[in-house]
Amino acid sequence: MNQTPSSDGWTAPETGKSEPAPITAMLSSRLMVLANLLKRGAILRYKRLTGLSSVEFGLVASLGRRPPMSVARLAEAVGQDKGQISRALANLVSRKLIAKSANPKDSREVLISLTPAGLAAHDAIVEGAQERNRRLLEHLSPAEFDMLLQKVDQLTAIAAEMLESEKNSR
Repeated sequence: MNQTPSSDGWTAPETGKSEPAPITAMLSSRLMVLANLLKRGAILRYKRLTGLSSVEFGLVASLGRRPPMSVARLAEAVGQDKGQISRALANLVSRKLIAKSANPKDSREVLISLTPAGLAAHDAIVEGAQERNRRLLEHLSPAEFDMLLQKVDQLTAIAAEMLESEKNSR
């Protein structure tokens, strides 16, 4: 029996009878596979280039070349709570990749910034990301790339609405 994925995740076998497709044929599953492959490749690359774990390179990338930020703001930027990132921050401080300082406007708040070594790691991450992005997209024309971004943005907005709906359904 020959099956073809369709937009609603169902297949139309040659017999004309509809039956559920394997979940792996659904767009959401395919996008998750793509995202996971990209993430695993990024983790390996940045570990090789900078010696940073996935949490650490996420923190270094988020700090970037911006002004110092609070631990709470950094946690929000990477989508984790302060407790989850505290060990990674301690490791980055011990490796002299980030510096901590008191906020001059509120001495109770700690600000985090990259050191010169942290900036070098950040730049290696950015360069690696740009190269990976070029390689990923080199087979798309400018028009295809624009269309892809439009569709990804559209799907992202729909997925955000779906998430909010799930949150409200509790």
